[in-house]
Amino acid sequence: MKRPSERVIVLLIAAIQFINILEFMIVMPLGPDFARALAIPTNQLGLIAGSYTFAGAASGIACSFFLDRFDRRVALAFAMAGLVAATALGGLAVNFETLLGARVLAGVFGGPATSLALAIVSDVIPVERRGRALATVMTAFSVASIFGVPIALEIAHVFDWRAPFFAVSAMGLLTSAGALWLLPPMKLHFRAAGMPRASAREIFFRPLPLLAFAAMTCMMISAFLLIPSIPPYVVFNLGYQGEAWLTDWAAGVGIDYQFSTLGPLYMIGGLASLALMQVCGRLTDKIGATAMSWAGAFL
Repeated sequence: MKRPSERVIVLLIAAIQFINILEFMIVMPLGPDFARALAIPTNQLGLIAGSYTFAGAASGIACSFFLDRFDRRVALAFAMAGLVAATALGGLAVNFETLLGARVLAGVFGGPATSLALAIVSDVIPVERRGRALATVMTAFSVASIFGVPIALEIAHVFDWRAPFFAVSAMGLLTSAGALWLLPPMKLHFRAAGMPRASAREIFFRPLPLLAFAAMTCMMISAFLLIPSIPPYVVFNLGYQGEAWLTDWAAGVGIDYQFSTLGPLYMIGGLASLALMQVCGRLTDKIGATAMSWAGAFL
């Protein structure tokens, strides 16, 4: 089989990242729906959302010690298969415990899947084109925010909260099968097997990596202290019923459809995030990453 072009490889990895990010992102806005359906207290929704992150972090660290022993294509296919199965199990949850278990399992596979996807790009794409390739892959976050989450919420609105889990699982299965079929064997990292390797102590306890890990940890903790609580707060505490003007607009053009409560908000937020990322990227090039990091931490 002919080796795919760099563009095809990057687009495949971007599609995998899109599935991985969307699978994670749909849980928080669906919180009010499955809280009602499964009689889950709203103060437990943060635990359901955060369990994926903690499981992914723990799994990523554990897998870092042995993932380089395998063909990255096969390892990625295995991780994505586990993520697809865990996502489907989330749609089959019957109570808090089963949903929490499904989210933990998704994190166990989702963390290594993200690492492997980025490693494949780094292995395959030359340094002079790697930045652009990684930027393309990272646009999966914006696409998931702008289109994926709102569409998932509309699917839940038309059917029920379980439907988005099954839809994402089906898309993940198709994407993973396509990647396994089209991607060539990924064994370039085997060439470095005989080279000296940094110990875990050198990786995790040198000042610069330690500072980076601490910054990422603080960022994730601060975000997930607030973000999982925003959808239930907006719906249950503020009594938000959605954007009526959108339904009126649809009726005005002959479409009899009532939009979901949170879908339009996530689309607006995703568009704002995409625009802000472009501004912040240019500011980072001008004033440096350190200054922008301090500005972001202050905000």
